[in-house]
Amino acid sequence: MKRKLKYPASSRRDFIKKSAIVIPAFSIVPRFVLGGTGYVAPSDKITLGFIGTGKQSGGLSSRFLELADVQLLAASDVDSKKLEIFKGKVNSFYTVSTGKDNYQGCDTYGMYEELLERKDIDAIIVCMPDHWHAKASIDAMKAGKDVYCEKPLAHTIKEGRKMVNAAEKYQKVVQTGSMQRSWENFRHACELVRNGYIGEIKTVKVNVGDPAVPCDLLDEPTPDNLNWDRWLGAAPLRGYNPVLSPPYTDTSWPMWRTYREFGGGIFSDWGAHMFDIAQWGLGMDNSGPSEFIPPTDKNAKRGLVMKYANGIEMAHEDFGKGWAVQFNGTEGKLEVSRSFLTTDPEKIIDEVVGDDKIKLYKSENHYQNWIDCIKAREKPVCDVETGHRSASVCNLGNIAYQLGRPLKWNPEKEKFEGDSEANKLLTKDYRKPYKV
Repeated sequence: MKRKLKYPASSRRDFIKKSAIVIPAFSIVPRFVLGGTGYVAPSDKITLGFIGTGKQSGGLSSRFLELADVQLLAASDVDSKKLEIFKGKVNSFYTVSTGKDNYQGCDTYGMYEELLERKDIDAIIVCMPDHWHAKASIDAMKAGKDVYCEKPLAHTIKEGRKMVNAAEKYQKVVQTGSMQRSWENFRHACELVRNGYIGEIKTVKVNVGDPAVPCDLLDEPTPDNLNWDRWLGAAPLRGYNPVLSPPYTDTSWPMWRTYREFGGGIFSDWGAHMFDIAQWGLGMDNSGPSEFIPPTDKNAKRGLVMKYANGIEMAHEDFGKGWAVQFNGTEGKLEVSRSFLTTDPEKIIDEVVGDDKIKLYKSENHYQNWIDCIKAREKPVCDVETGHRSASVCNLGNIAYQLGRPLKWNPEKEKFEGDSEANKLLTKDYRKPYKV
């Protein structure tokens, strides 16, 4: 079921009244003429800009380039060499696909604010380290752009809520990059769970990586092609290390995600996928656990238990199947990952969830879903509130691991109960001038 954004009707009505006497029947009105009324002519392409051109942008840009109704116009990055490589890829793609010799239509910017000033760009893909997600996304929304933000949506709880508020204020379509919601196996798994095919859910096990740790890397000389101060942004000032931002010749994944100052550990990096599926299967997209109980061994990297108000317990636990989710019900078990979907009893997997049952939002292409929703002004399959709530599970879990004591959480007020130290960790200190 798709959800409409709540746009004021007045702007559209006023435009139609003013235009009726001058626009002939069946005319297709270009998007820019309508000045943000939400209408997109069927013939129009959605124009895109990328913020961040590192490792993740490679696959992500390919997904968008292959869509027929988009045009990638520009990109921004603090690493000039990565930016040039990205530009070359885009221009080469359009040289072939358009038949134009030496296409050079992809512009580049060292500062994303310059890219956001472009009136001919409709939407922005935020593909940066986690600690930049909120600021870049909110800046883009303020500039009138719809946003696709990589997961986990936000680096802190407060940032995530500000992103939700900005999307509502500026009426923007925001898709979170938790693309497993657009995979058939995950949707089928969650529909089976939601419709009681394994009975009443009692426990959930989620296996993902380790929680975040403080960054203790040694300083190394900064490459000339990298604006290191800008890469750090709001994070504490420290020296460059290639583990955080590998040189363009290194094609491995940058491991800034391991460290608390920039990410949420692999616990968040993969948790934004797998806890997201757990939340979907439990029907908790607008809520979350109310208790977080870390293991008694403060050095443990697994063992966190999260309790929902309805009594269901979710554990961060390795159950021997790789990064995956296990739902345990009174009448069976279901396990799902990117490589398998299994049920016990086996016959459950073949159940056809009829139209008289709970049917979840169906998206078959995460990237096209966002583009379609931009045109229709509808909420995408993993909208900003959903992304915020799934990221919150990860952020709250990291806080529980960090403090090493049980915490009670109010999902409605988004505050810990009776714990001022924990509540201080719902935000972070921002280095000037990068405050969200």
